[in-house]
Amino acid sequence: MTATTRTAHHSAVWLSEMDCDLEEFVAIVDQATDPLDYPHASSIDRGVVIYDSNQLREAAATPAGRRAVQAEIVHAFLEGPGIAVFRHAFADHVVIDRASDAFRAMIADQHVRGATAGDHYAVPGANDRVWNVSEKFALADPDGFAAYYSNDIVDLASAAWLGPGYQVTCQVNVVNPGGAAQSPHRDYHLGFMTNEVAEEVPVHVHRLSPVLTLQGAVAHCDMPVVTGPTMYLPHSQKYLAGFLAWRRPEFKEYFARHYVQLALHKGDAVFFNPALFHAAGHNQSLDVKRMANLFQVSSPFGRAMESVDRLAMSKAVYPSLVAMRTGGATNASLRHVIAACSEGYAFPTNLDRDQPVEGLAPETQAETVWRALVEEWDAARLSAELDDQATRSSTSG
Repeated sequence: MTATTRTAHHSAVWLSEMDCDLEEFVAIVDQATDPLDYPHASSIDRGVVIYDSNQLREAAATPAGRRAVQAEIVHAFLEGPGIAVFRHAFADHVVIDRASDAFRAMIADQHVRGATAGDHYAVPGANDRVWNVSEKFALADPDGFAAYYSNDIVDLASAAWLGPGYQVTCQVNVVNPGGAAQSPHRDYHLGFMTNEVAEEVPVHVHRLSPVLTLQGAVAHCDMPVVTGPTMYLPHSQKYLAGFLAWRRPEFKEYFARHYVQLALHKGDAVFFNPALFHAAGHNQSLDVKRMANLFQVSSPFGRAMESVDRLAMSKAVYPSLVAMRTGGATNASLRHVIAACSEGYAFPTNLDRDQPVEGLAPETQAETVWRALVEEWDAARLSAELDDQATRSSTSG
């Protein structure tokens, strides 16, 4: 193998910020959405596919019709603009209003307790965010929860993108009058990583990450453009280096000049590829508290095959790690052991209690064990910290 071949293999497997090319990006996003690809759509608005949910329900009433509609939705998310709007997804506003009342009660409770929910891409405390609203809603109002999450359009889009067994989590976001816009970004999983970490992830995982989740939002009030509904950049999900590009100033500037912002009505839903460049807009209204329920729908496949008690394993192995370090083991060897016994990913967690301190994700169990080793904690201190971490990440207790 020649040096040139080795370099080609390297560049084919790993991405870096140096691969981010604005001209290449512009060539991808500067394309039209072809209406012929979306025969079930009611319209194409500035490149975004718009569906009338009632018409879509009729078209998907048979197994063959459902497959045809879902194939079209997948095309929109993957090869098309990356986004679809579903008008009147929640036609019964009584259901929406009941959920909104429950969400407002949660927000009021947070205010009474003095709790401030952090926001991944905006200033914490500027708006009202409720984490894990699905569980809170189910426990507070099971009948309201059942009426709300029985929605067929949510299932249609989620099952199209992720298949059966998808997992729903939701976070309510209320952008108050004057609430500033978010920074443009991509989303979970790779969108929550620093560029340094994302560069360590091979390119095939950059391709995989977007198909592990589906982003969405349901409008809980009318959202004219002045209220700052989410800004999107159609077709940007197709740019391979996008998980490294979205923080770069030239990409942010391009987004600011070319984003699309669509007004929504109460009960409308939007679903989009998590790799789409997007950001909540600036609420310039004087009196509208713009409420949306943000959907994070996940594939069931991103899990280990066996149930493993990594908390117990980490505690048990720590004295051996200390002995190895004292005996001169390399840092690499120690990290290999930690990777085999400790949880190396921060999610899922309870973002009410386990909020990120630096960056977009809390400290992982593996990072805690490594910090303990470097700072020479005794086993009792690590055990207490790991127990506290486990409590913070749990929704019970």
